[in-house]
Amino acid sequence: MADDNNRGRGRGRGRTPLEKEERRKFNKESRQKLARIFTYIGPYRIYFFLGLISMVISTVLFMAFPYLSGLMVDAAKGENVEIPYLALDSISDIGFAMIGVLVLQGVFSFGRVIFLARVSEPAMADMRKDIFSKLISLNFTFFDKRRTGELISRITADAGTLYDMFSVNLIELIRQVLTLVFGIGALLILSPKLTSFMLATFPVVVIIAIVFGRIIRRKSKETQDRLAETNVIVEEALQAIEAVKSFTGELFEKLRYGKSMHEQVKVALSAAWYRGLFISLSFVLLFGGIVAVIWYGAYLIQNGDVTDGGLFAFVFYTGLIGGSMAGFSSLYAQLQRAIGSSERVLDILGEDGEPTVAESALPPLDFQGHIQYQDVRFAYPTREDMEVLKGISLEIQPGEKAALVGHSGAGKSTMVQLLMRFYPLNGGEIMVDGQAAAEYDLRRYREQIGIVPQEVLLFGGTIRENISYGKPSASEEEIVSAAKRANAWQFIESFPEGLDTIVGERGVKLSGGQRQRIAIARAILKDPAILILDEATSSLDAESEALVQEALEELMHNRTTIMIAHRLGTIRKADKIYVLDQGQIIESGTHEELLARDEGTYTNLVKLQLTD
Repeated sequence: MADDNNRGRGRGRGRTPLEKEERRKFNKESRQKLARIFTYIGPYRIYFFLGLISMVISTVLFMAFPYLSGLMVDAAKGENVEIPYLALDSISDIGFAMIGVLVLQGVFSFGRVIFLARVSEPAMADMRKDIFSKLISLNFTFFDKRRTGELISRITADAGTLYDMFSVNLIELIRQVLTLVFGIGALLILSPKLTSFMLATFPVVVIIAIVFGRIIRRKSKETQDRLAETNVIVEEALQAIEAVKSFTGELFEKLRYGKSMHEQVKVALSAAWYRGLFISLSFVLLFGGIVAVIWYGAYLIQNGDVTDGGLFAFVFYTGLIGGSMAGFSSLYAQLQRAIGSSERVLDILGEDGEPTVAESALPPLDFQGHIQYQDVRFAYPTREDMEVLKGISLEIQPGEKAALVGHSGAGKSTMVQLLMRFYPLNGGEIMVDGQAAAEYDLRRYREQIGIVPQEVLLFGGTIRENISYGKPSASEEEIVSAAKRANAWQFIESFPEGLDTIVGERGVKLSGGQRQRIAIARAILKDPAILILDEATSSLDAESEALVQEALEELMHNRTTIMIAHRLGTIRKADKIYVLDQGQIIESGTHEELLARDEGTYTNLVKLQLTD
């Protein structure tokens, strides 16, 4: 719609999702929200359990590898080695057993990846479809309060985070826990004394990991938040690239982006300092602990408490356990991000959509087109303190052509948006064929209304897809007929691909007049009972305008039509003209009746345009 600057879309940045996420705790409530996301893997639970079983088996097999390595060391030293129920008493036997373990471990690891892919891929596809379905079913109030980029990130970034949780992080967390449990159990079997000594060094590592982990997570989130701010600058600049170039704002945008990136780099370097210190301390402590274990183990070998192979296996297991402990911090951070993503996804899925029923549940409506506004009052939800319509009352008879005129911001487009039921009324009622508009099924109701906007936004597909959008079942003949009646067939026919010509993003490959005629053809094909024209011929040259105006007059014949007019010459033949000012109707009548008022607002508007 062309109009009201009173909408006040939610431009305030507020607190970003990453800033909110920093305060999330892994408590009962967050676990419950995360568990709700797991309902998406329900249809694929068989594959999930097969993947889980494959992971357990592959982990157990891998945990046998250090033990077999220790036996090989003992066998090489000529010591008697023996495994119950297995005839492994030589270096060759043990070596073949190790190869067999590795092969089996590789097979089950492959199975784990494949089975979990059969879970995560379709589950995330289901989630993305649900999010998209919910988004396009939400009302305009929801979109007025949010940025488009933020909503797209729900389908991309947040769903991607949950995909990582389903496909990698969750199973990896279970694998690390199993590694820790089996590893400590194996250590206790190999040498209780050495195990007690080794476990005594763990608390220091754990404390440092917890302290630095919190600092690094906070810094990382701050870095991501700064990066998100720079992405907003990119999004705004690219979306408004025409304005940027028109006002030679390239340098300003470069400086704005450079300043934001400078701030992001400062935060990232601070995070890198803590991360580097943590890695250095972790390396020293982890391998320092291994050195201490080897040192103490050497004394135990001298005393005969452990074999050379036993110490080798012990050090091997210690390294695996240390790796698992080091990975817990990262996995916990991933889990926190997954909780944040699940909450944001659930916030959208929990929104109340527009009230509609299944397409086949009700028969199509058959409007006559009798429209009544009864003391309609309205303020946009984002600016509730500013009333846009202040008691509008009017009546449009079936087949009548009514025009709405007035200065920008007077409320013309708002009246049409309310008729389309984009927003709920704050007061009064809009009646269609003697029944409140809000009482009709929304889908069937909007099927009876066609609109040709001033600012046409086409989909990036073909001309055929754009014309038939309001009637997907239309035949080739119907589409061509609609294009001809809209004076669009001449230029469509000139394209090598004809109706299959790709129009590009937002119709960028077509001129403004061509886009306008495609929109008119789309409305003609829909054949609605109520037609809304928002200065539908404004982008056409004089010759095309005359032809299209003739087609529109044919389309408007015996059809209720509401015209939002800025160029007053297009509404001379309207049955009734309503002049709006600051949300109120201040004049009404035919073109001739309004011109008869020498000092009337309509007369002054006409004089201004004639002067121009």
